[in-house]
Amino acid sequence: MSVARSLVSRVSTTTRPETESTLFATLVFLVLFGGDPLRDSINWAGWAVVCVAFVAASIVVLVRHRIAWSRLPVLLGLFLLVVTASIAWSAYPAGTALGIVTQLMTTVAPLAMVASLSWPSIVKALGRALRIVVVLSLLFELVVSVFVRRPFCPVYVDCSGRPPAAFYWSRDNLLTGGQIQGLPGNSNLLAIFALLALVVTLCQAADRVITKREAWLGVVAGVIALALTRSSTVLICLVTTAVVLGFALAARRIPLRHRWVVGVAALAVAGAAAVVAVVGRSAILGLLGKSSDLTGRFTIWNDVYRLAVQRPVVGWGWTGYWQPFYKPFTDLAKRNGVVYLQAHDAYLDVWFQLGFVGLALFVALLVTTAARSWWWATDRRMLGPASPAPWTALDLLPLLLVATMLVHAVTESRLIVEWGWAIVTLVCLATRADNFRWWTTPQPVVLSVDREGGPSASRHPTA
Repeated sequence: MSVARSLVSRVSTTTRPETESTLFATLVFLVLFGGDPLRDSINWAGWAVVCVAFVAASIVVLVRHRIAWSRLPVLLGLFLLVVTASIAWSAYPAGTALGIVTQLMTTVAPLAMVASLSWPSIVKALGRALRIVVVLSLLFELVVSVFVRRPFCPVYVDCSGRPPAAFYWSRDNLLTGGQIQGLPGNSNLLAIFALLALVVTLCQAADRVITKREAWLGVVAGVIALALTRSSTVLICLVTTAVVLGFALAARRIPLRHRWVVGVAALAVAGAAAVVAVVGRSAILGLLGKSSDLTGRFTIWNDVYRLAVQRPVVGWGWTGYWQPFYKPFTDLAKRNGVVYLQAHDAYLDVWFQLGFVGLALFVALLVTTAARSWWWATDRRMLGPASPAPWTALDLLPLLLVATMLVHAVTESRLIVEWGWAIVTLVCLATRADNFRWWTTPQPVVLSVDREGGPSASRHPTA
């Protein structure tokens, strides 16, 4: 029995409330991406005040738009439920309480965005925020090299003496050939922001929803930042995202009855890549300029694994960011005088904190989000009734964002905190919205049928 292809779309309108919500979303993204520079400049207490203010504003948005809570993704709710319940068996209950609060605070912002904005407007806010962060990071490093002319630390770090290199906000590397750190104070973070800015800007430029000046600024700044950060992790993310894009574009052009070929090809490429990575690990690490232990990550992973197997089912209790004033985090990941506050692998981190129960829910959440993103980009028969509008580049963006974040999570834990968690939650919510006639109440929709009986695209209003 043939499945009717259709798609739910919001009415294309540009209103003052929509414009105001887009501005608010841009500021929220700036706070999410700017967590490190805010902490470095106004201290942790100042950053906390800013976060609380934006969470309160997000709650106001949710109240005004009356989200249909019963239609929220079940796996997202279950994962947050386990996060909350883990305080019952936590080895550090006070730390878990703080971790639960920050996790829920981070979840509120994506909810508010999906409740109040169309997908193109969300992308507009995301693109603007990323471009601002990347451009200001380049300007920041230029000012440091031209006027400050020395490395310096965040306001809450004592820079007297010779602190570890990781303590510096900027190492003044722009004119010396070293890796720049930008506003985030971390070359890997700046690199992933640059890649995300590049991906979002190119999608917007392809759909001509931004000016040529914005497009050139985003692309040039992103490429320069990627070149100056030289992050091997983000280079792998870039290659993976490009491959995923190629498969998605191929799937759009292949008839539905032959589309299984794309899946087989994808599995073959993934398998070959895994074999090459295992067999040629030493050569690849040498080519990327990495040490054999991935800059100490193998040591951290081994230490975290030894703790995780002690509580494999439900874990040690949620914390999100590790909190160094609680055991076992005080010296769990100490390297070269620096105590790192993450496992440098989001999947290992979730297993350590929530055990196999939490990890199973987390992986299921990611897999279903990735699957819906793939259907959104290539074939929406699984998502509901169909629409005849032509494909748009913005339809590809959820898939590209998820692909980038999933690979990045192999060597960093940002996926489960701050901007990483917000992006995954946002994509999860936005793609889920296509399953329903109304995401918020009231919300008009447009239904239409695909002329060619194939997948269709633009169910989003123009930003």
